[in-house]
Amino acid sequence: MKFSSGKWRYWWEEWIKPILIAAVLALFIRTFIVQPFKIPSNSMYPTLKPGDRIFVSKFIYGAKIPFTDLSLPPVRDPETGDIVVFLSPIEKKKYLVKRFIACGGQKIEIKDGSIFIDGRKIEGSPMNKLFYYNRGKYGMEDEVITVPEGHFYVLGDNSANSMDSRYWGFVPDKNMAGKAFVIHWPIRRMRLLSEGD
Repeated sequence: MKFSSGKWRYWWEEWIKPILIAAVLALFIRTFIVQPFKIPSNSMYPTLKPGDRIFVSKFIYGAKIPFTDLSLPPVRDPETGDIVVFLSPIEKKKYLVKRFIACGGQKIEIKDGSIFIDGRKIEGSPMNKLFYYNRGKYGMEDEVITVPEGHFYVLGDNSANSMDSRYWGFVPDKNMAGKAFVIHWPIRRMRLLSEGD
């Protein structure tokens, strides 16, 4: 079966070209702007539950340029309390969702269920409503941990059931994927993740 040039033009204009444009736009959005993720565990309960589907802002911390060590300029740096998505420092290609606690150069201590950064207790909600347990090599009682430069420290909201920086240490800055900003599924759980979450 042979196509005339007119038929090829029709297929190109009506089908192939729109599909290619849509695919390129979707790839651009997913790489540089927003990416969906599904919550696999209860380590962030009650803020995030297993099965929740979230959108993550890629550009806010400076989206990575694929196949390079370069990033786009960030809108802002991660802040204590942000819910972040990042590549696991111990399991390649696995993304994790935790709460950003501290960046390189800051000192962390978990004491009486509260978090202290550089000697000051974190007071912001919801972290002041959560209890953080002294567990793991990097979360022991009466231990002050200094986050190495070029890394950050994360904790799960469900401190009794979360494998986080207390156990495996620090996450390289280059592993950061973005900031969770909305639960979009299931419908009954749909909401923006505000600073108070």
